[in-house]
Amino acid sequence: MEIRKYQKSTDLLLRKAPFSRLVREVCQIFSRDHMMWQGYALLALQEAAEAFLVRLFSDANLCAIHAKRVTLFPRDLHLARRIRGVDSM
Repeated sequence: MEIRKYQKSTDLLLRKAPFSRLVREVCQIFSRDHMMWQGYALLALQEAAEAFLVRLFSDANLCAIHAKRVTLFPRDLHLARRIRGVDSM
């Protein structure tokens, strides 16, 4: 029931404030300047990040199903990333 609830909703799953803090922290690591972020830019980045993660977990779930398992293992995520070409990140 919980899976169906999240599949039907279009709400963001990550909270906005912690995601914003994470983006600002990563931005400070790569740049010495203090950068300002618009709210819509953070929202767009969060939408893209969540879409990426949903597709990655969906692909990893398919890998688990192919292995005749219901449980998702880390090796399924590694395989999905490798197949997608994201393994170099």
